[in-house]
Amino acid sequence: MNSAVAAACGVLALSALAVPVAHADEQFGDTAITGVVVNGGEPVVVDTTERTVTVEVTASDPAGLEQINATLHHGAIGAPDATVVPTAVCGPTTDVTSTCTLTFTLTPGTAPADDAQAGAWRVSAYAIGADGDAVFLDDAAGFSVRRATQLTADAAPEPVKRGRTLTVTGDVRHASWATGTTVAAGSGLPVKLQFRPKGATAYCDLKTVATTADGTVSTTVRASTDGIYRWSYAGTAATAPAVSPGDYVDVLR
Repeated sequence: MNSAVAAACGVLALSALAVPVAHADEQFGDTAITGVVVNGGEPVVVDTTERTVTVEVTASDPAGLEQINATLHHGAIGAPDATVVPTAVCGPTTDVTSTCTLTFTLTPGTAPADDAQAGAWRVSAYAIGADGDAVFLDDAAGFSVRRATQLTADAAPEPVKRGRTLTVTGDVRHASWATGTTVAAGSGLPVKLQFRPKGATAYCDLKTVATTADGTVSTTVRASTDGIYRWSYAGTAATAPAVSPGDYVDVLR
């Protein structure tokens, strides 16, 4: 049995078992994976409860496709510290080109296990043709998994006389995947104070304030007109951006 036939037999055996198997990048015949999109191209934000994620894998083979599948993982390729498999795989189909939508469940405390697993994740994917051709990609695409952020705002005193000092405070917290709770963001994160005057449709940036060790922010402004104050956090590679609810302040003349 020559090597090409042996490879095809191995692919047919995999198709019969219908389970993912780790491979280095390999291609047998004319099966191809032409696109992988995670969460519509947006970062995946995970809070303290389960989060489902969809992955679209587009594959082609002139003979049709027997199966399309993928796996999500964090850590080194070949030795990940977190792995998530789909709830179901796609196939078979007689279509020459097919886009398979796979659904995954990320479970805080399991995968991702803890906050160290925030950041870059990878997708491995494979497609098997109806004629036994196949393609296996260990590193088919990358995406970002970020800890959810909660942000609050409070302006005081309310109401305030025009020209008096107004103090605006806030609290920045992130999801803790290991504990299933939220924790203080810690110090040094830049958070913007924004203001929208009464009757306006857009916010303007007033100043940027860094969080303290307990994740709080505080600053003062001179009250001049009625409007809404809020805090805006841009996020990082590991934490999601967030905007607090606005706090309306009535300024007395």
